[in-house]
Amino acid sequence: MMHRRTKIIATLGPASDSEETVAALIDAGVDLVRLNFSHGSMEDHKKRVEVVRKVSREKHYSIGILGDLQGAKIRIAAFKEGKINLKAGDTFKLDGELDLYAGTKEVVGFAYKDLLKDVSPNDTLLIDDGRIVLDIVSMEGSVITTKVAVGGEVSSCKGINRKGGGLSAAALTEKDIEDIKHAADLDLDYLAVSFLKDAEDIAHARRLLKQAGSAAGIVAKIERAEALEVIDNILESADAIMIARGDLGVEIGDANVPGVQKWLIEKARDTYCVVITATQMMESMNHSPIPTRAEVSDVANAVLDGTDAVMLSSETAIGKYPIETVKAMSRICRASEKQELELHSKPVDSRFGRVDQAIAMAAMYLANHLDVAAIATLTESGSTALWMSRISSDIPIYALTRHIKTRQRVTLYKGVFPAHIDFLGKTHAEVNRAALDVLQVCKEVEQDDLVILTKGDLMGVDGGTNAMKVLRVGHTLEETGVFKH
Repeated sequence: MMHRRTKIIATLGPASDSEETVAALIDAGVDLVRLNFSHGSMEDHKKRVEVVRKVSREKHYSIGILGDLQGAKIRIAAFKEGKINLKAGDTFKLDGELDLYAGTKEVVGFAYKDLLKDVSPNDTLLIDDGRIVLDIVSMEGSVITTKVAVGGEVSSCKGINRKGGGLSAAALTEKDIEDIKHAADLDLDYLAVSFLKDAEDIAHARRLLKQAGSAAGIVAKIERAEALEVIDNILESADAIMIARGDLGVEIGDANVPGVQKWLIEKARDTYCVVITATQMMESMNHSPIPTRAEVSDVANAVLDGTDAVMLSSETAIGKYPIETVKAMSRICRASEKQELELHSKPVDSRFGRVDQAIAMAAMYLANHLDVAAIATLTESGSTALWMSRISSDIPIYALTRHIKTRQRVTLYKGVFPAHIDFLGKTHAEVNRAALDVLQVCKEVEQDDLVILTKGDLMGVDGGTNAMKVLRVGHTLEETGVFKH
C-alpha cells in the first residue's frame, strides 16, 4: 500500500462545514482541520468540532483539530465608503485620533496607538499584505504623513506591517486570551499562536491553556521578522511551527521567503519539531477546479524539503472546489514523495540522551536496511513516533496507543498513522500478536511480512520505550528472528 506521508490540513468555513463535506474532505485525504478564530463565532467553531468528531468516529479515523488564534494583527480603521483608491505619489495620512469609521481618500484612523512609537520618518508601511506601499514622510502628534509608493484599491480594516518588522504589539490580545479558554472547552488538539516574537509568547499561551485545563500542542506561527532572530528558542519551546508565508513575506520581502522556508524546515527537522508550510498554496483553486503549475511546484518543493504538513486556508474555507483542492494536493504530495531521496536525519554518529529516542532511531535505521512492511510503536504520548518521523522512509509508521488524544496528536506527524490498541494487562507475547492484528486489520501487512515493533518493558509508562523486536506475521516468536536492544 502506497501511503501519503505528508499531512494535509484543511481550514473549515462556510464552504466546508457540513457533515457531507467534512466526510468528503476526509475521504479526499485531510488529516487535520483548522479553525480560524479570525473569522466566525465561537458557536460556529463548536458546531464544526462536533461535526468533525462525529464523522471521524463514524469512519473510525482519527482527525486532529487545530485552532488558530487571530493574534495582534495591526489594522487600519474603516473608510466611510468602505474602500478608496490610492495613486502613486498621493499624500495619505494615518491618524490615531480620527474616528475609526471616518476614513477618506486622504486619511484613515488606526486603533493601535503604539504604532506612533514603533515607526519613524523614512520607514515604509505595507498595507494589505504589501499590496499598498506607503513611505513615511513626517510624523506630528497623532498623525503619520506618507507618500504612496505603490497604490491601488484599499478597503476597510486591512493589515499594517512595517517593512523589516519591529512593531511591538503583544502576541496575545484580550480576544486571544478568551479564545484560549474556548479552545480548552472544545478540547482541541493544537493551538496556533499568531504574530509571536519569542519563546515567552509560547510559554504564556501554554500557561493559559494549562490553566484552562488543556494539554493541546502549541504551534508557533512564524510571521514576524523578530521571530527568525530567536528561532532556536522557539523551536525548543513549541510543539510545531507554521511557516505563515503571507505576513512573513511582507516583513522580510517576498523574494526571501523561499530560502527562509527551506532553512526553517531543515532546522525544525534537526530539532525534532514538527513543521507546517502554509499560505496561498493552492489559492487559484478558490475559483478553478485545477491548480496552476506554479502551485503544483510550490507544494512539491515543500514536500521535497521535508515539511510535515501542508495547509489549505481559503481554498477549503470559502473556495468553490474544496474537495478537488484536497485531492489535487494529495496527488502532488504522493508524486513528490517518490522523489524525496535525501534522508532528513541526524548523522549516524549522533549521540542521544534518552533510551527511547535511541530506540526510535535504531528502528528507523533497521527499517531502511531490511525488507520491512511496517513499523509499529506502542506509545503513550506519541514521542517515539515523532522521532521516527524525522527519518525519511516510505515504510509506514503506526502509532499504536490506547489514548484518543495521542491518536489525534500524531495526525500531524509526517509518515505516522494512528491506530487504537489496549495493551494493559497483556503479556508481551499477547501484545506482539495484538500489534500484528491491528496492522492486518489496517491491511498494512500480509502473511510472512516482517514488522518492527518498539515498546517498553513497563508498558503504559510515558517515555518507557526500551525494546525493539522484529516480528514475522503469522509466526510464533520462537519461529521468528528476534532482536532486542
